[in-house]
Amino acid sequence: MNGYSQVRIGGTGARSAAPVSGDMLHNRAYGWQSAGQSFAPTFMRHMYDYGTRPEQVAMVKVAHSHHASNNPKAYYKRRYTVEDVLGSRLICKPLHLLDCCVETDNATAIIVTSAERARDMKQPLVLIRGVVGRCSKPRLDMHYQHGPISTVAGHYAKNILWPNSGVGPEDIDVTGSYDAFTFTTMLQLEDYGFCKKGEGGEYVSSGAIQLGGRRPNNTSGGHLCEGYTHGMNMVIENVRQLRHDADDSCPLGPDGRRQHTFDYREGGCRQVRDVEVTANLGWANPATASAMVMRRGW
Repeated sequence: MNGYSQVRIGGTGARSAAPVSGDMLHNRAYGWQSAGQSFAPTFMRHMYDYGTRPEQVAMVKVAHSHHASNNPKAYYKRRYTVEDVLGSRLICKPLHLLDCCVETDNATAIIVTSAERARDMKQPLVLIRGVVGRCSKPRLDMHYQHGPISTVAGHYAKNILWPNSGVGPEDIDVTGSYDAFTFTTMLQLEDYGFCKKGEGGEYVSSGAIQLGGRRPNNTSGGHLCEGYTHGMNMVIENVRQLRHDADDSCPLGPDGRRQHTFDYREGGCRQVRDVEVTANLGWANPATASAMVMRRGW
């Protein structure tokens, strides 16, 4: 991904003069050019419908920045506060600068093979339990025309993901959400059923998504802090979590594996204790979602 030096969200970069066609003929006329501009009505509607407050959603950035501070590979390792987020310049209401993901040049790689082959590898086995790919709201082209605009595609994807995986939200130990913005994480966690609709702000600000909380989210720092590779870095992070071998700053043991301390202070551990099942929640836009459940093998 060359999201920093090449094509940058908002129109700058090597191909900023892309032709305007299709839905863009409508979108750009109303100022919907960047992702933040396009998604802002969904975020604003959630605030209107449920009383969600920016300071609640800012806790997503706070949590992910704490996780990134324990990640040697994270692009941003600074720990932020709610005041930092709300004090950063406004990009597109309700999004402040620190509500938005980083733009990076980086790469990831994942190898998928059969369980039989994977059992011969030196790493602990991680199994895919179920997936849902590119599930959409009934009106993909203009989702505002169908259903509440504060409801995103995860509301529909969960009806495929959980039955196919044989688990439910209560069985998940760690989540990896597509945090293009702080609000996208909140909406996904809500619509996949980790909390009731309308309670997403309370859920993300309760401490549940932080290391040491009930269900840590984006333990690498995610798109907001680690780097931006369209959700793949969160899949890699959950694989590491399921192997019980997150690459943090904990010391290496005689066997070459990290001796995790489960001390989540700055510069320390980010391995979640006894992880067995994880969920990755993908996002293309409010109308489209993909997701995957993985579990630790034996």
